[in-house]
Amino acid sequence: MTKEENEKRLEYLKGIVSRLPEKPGSYQYYDENHTIIYVGKAKNLKARVSSYFHTEVDRFKTKVLVSKIHDISYTVVNTEEDALLLENSLIKKYNPRYNVLLKDGKTYPSICVTNEFFPRIFKTRTINKKWGTYFGPYSHVGSMYAVLEIIKELYHPRTCRQPITKEGIEAGKYKVCLDYHIKKCMGPCVGKQGYEDYQKNIRQAREILKGNSRQVVRDLKEEMLKLSEELRFEEAEEVKRKYLALEGFASHSEVVSQTINNVDVFSITSDEKMAFINYIHVSNGSINQSFTIEYKKKLNETDEELLQLGIIELRQRFKSDSKEIIVPEEVDIELENVTFTIPQRGDKKTLLDLSIQNGKQYKFDRLKQAEKLNPEQKQTRLMKELQDKLHLPKLPYHIECFDNSNISGTDAVASCVVFKAMKPSKKDYKRFNIKTVEGPDDYASMKEVVGRRYRRMLDEEQPLPDLIIADGGKGQMEVIREVIQDELGLDIPIAGLAKDDRHRTNEMLYGFPPIHVALKTDSELFHVLTKIQDEVHRFAIEFHRNKRSKRALHSELDDIKGIGPKTRDELLNGLKTVRAIREANLETLSQLIGPSKAQIIYDHFHPSEQ
Repeated sequence: MTKEENEKRLEYLKGIVSRLPEKPGSYQYYDENHTIIYVGKAKNLKARVSSYFHTEVDRFKTKVLVSKIHDISYTVVNTEEDALLLENSLIKKYNPRYNVLLKDGKTYPSICVTNEFFPRIFKTRTINKKWGTYFGPYSHVGSMYAVLEIIKELYHPRTCRQPITKEGIEAGKYKVCLDYHIKKCMGPCVGKQGYEDYQKNIRQAREILKGNSRQVVRDLKEEMLKLSEELRFEEAEEVKRKYLALEGFASHSEVVSQTINNVDVFSITSDEKMAFINYIHVSNGSINQSFTIEYKKKLNETDEELLQLGIIELRQRFKSDSKEIIVPEEVDIELENVTFTIPQRGDKKTLLDLSIQNGKQYKFDRLKQAEKLNPEQKQTRLMKELQDKLHLPKLPYHIECFDNSNISGTDAVASCVVFKAMKPSKKDYKRFNIKTVEGPDDYASMKEVVGRRYRRMLDEEQPLPDLIIADGGKGQMEVIREVIQDELGLDIPIAGLAKDDRHRTNEMLYGFPPIHVALKTDSELFHVLTKIQDEVHRFAIEFHRNKRSKRALHSELDDIKGIGPKTRDELLNGLKTVRAIREANLETLSQLIGPSKAQIIYDHFHPSEQ
């Protein structure tokens, strides 16, 4: 791979990373043949995946992995635990080569069930199939220990390493260890626990290790009910303890209920131009496949038509033989021996919601990608959204916003900021000194400024704005309306951005009489509008502060004809105060600023000597 090709590859990957959601999920890395080479999990997908592409990454194996990545995909889930389970499912299915190589030279641990007379169950990193049956490997050690803990709690398998035989037990060769006394072992080595009972526990433990914990729960429930019917209440209580413990474990260790097996889930998310169909396959309560395809609409196809196409294409692509398909709405399609389900609640509804969430996230990512390549697309989308919200006659390309600033009526100023295509056009910003208003009257000041602004634009035949926004509520809007409509006879839409008691923007007003316009406070459009409001406020405050500072720094020296700021500063640097300058003689002044200017200063402060 040439340097240019590698830079192009990294640029493509970093583009994907920049669009990743900050949600839990599983991510997959692909090589140049689009084969999965690594599967990972993350509490925050964007933070985790971006860490691989930091320049300070110095682990050799991580660098090797990054050099092989040519594409990235991911699946969003609800919790970090779901991300772990999904990761395990994908690792078992695809066996990616780098999931082993990137563990500091160590192999993943497995759980071994030995072939002994009384089998032991323990974790190991050494695989020798002569010793017993192995389950795993487990890429997440925490999940492995959780399984081991529930097995130890339920079945108390022996932990001692001595080779126990039937003959040795009959000969009384063994003695119980500490585990027996603290009730961690039932004492099979001395005949306290029978062979058949021990083997039954091991069989159930194997089912749990296979992932069939729900089946074991059902078996325990049946056994518990049978024992209670036979009035064997003490034994039934012991089985009940196991049942409740395993029921709690099973409910917290699955993406959904393990009763859901070999099921396909489809959902569709669409807009005017595109449709995104997400596919999820579930086996034994775990997701082992997730994929999203997109269709470009050409003939205004309905969601139902596109969903039908997606179901056929994706089932063929992934060779699915599921007998049940979960969908969000009825589809006019019949498949042999296949049932369509539209869930309203429960685990199947949870799966459908998860599929919809993945479809929406994919759509959002594609939109972000397109807007990154073409920024104008985002601006047009926001202008179209604002147009639809306010029912404007045309796109609000040119927006102007006004604000006042004064302290008790002194140094009163106003400002106008201009946004074009949802971006600030600073060369068009305007500042106004209030000329006709005495005292702190914001409404009168706004009326003066708006009138001056648009009378001049009309005189100079400049293009008028598509929307005027007042930094205030109904009062400010009415003042602007009086000038625009009543005095100037113009038809320019007017909106207002009002703030709550905590001085935070909380609503948008439009029309006369003004009505509230619904805007989500976490939406992009709301953020742009508050940016306009913050910008006009900043611009007005900055102008007011500068004007106030100039007035505060004004001195008697500024009123002397022939004396400029430079001469004033030289005098103040030398003599510090105006009083000292007034009392200085001509010779002292001449040494600082020269004889001619010194004479002007001296004559100003000593007119009687002229």
